[in-house]
Amino acid sequence: VFRGRILARRVMGREMRYEVEVKAPYRHRFPLLTREYVWVPNTCGCPQLKEGGEYLLMTRRHVNYERTLNRILLQDSGYARPWTPREERLVRDAARHC
Repeated sequence: VFRGRILARRVMGREMRYEVEVKAPYRHRFPLLTREYVWVPNTCGCPQLKEGGEYLLMTRRHVNYERTLNRILLQDSGYARPWTPREERLVRDAARHC
């Protein structure tokens, strides 16, 4: 789970790739850089992430069977909400309990 600002988006085959500036990592099981690519496995624009917007994102790390692909994936079951101070407070409170 991290807060990020969308810098750019691009359709890559059957997926959407977002370039994200990581503002604040809250809970992560793998290291995050200050800039990451977040992949969405569709091109319909779901979820609607606008360039320049800040979001709270719950993603997972995806490594393929051959271990040649390692990326951050925002699945349908993931979480993408516009960032607000209230969202940050809820995430920080939850992180203390997890």
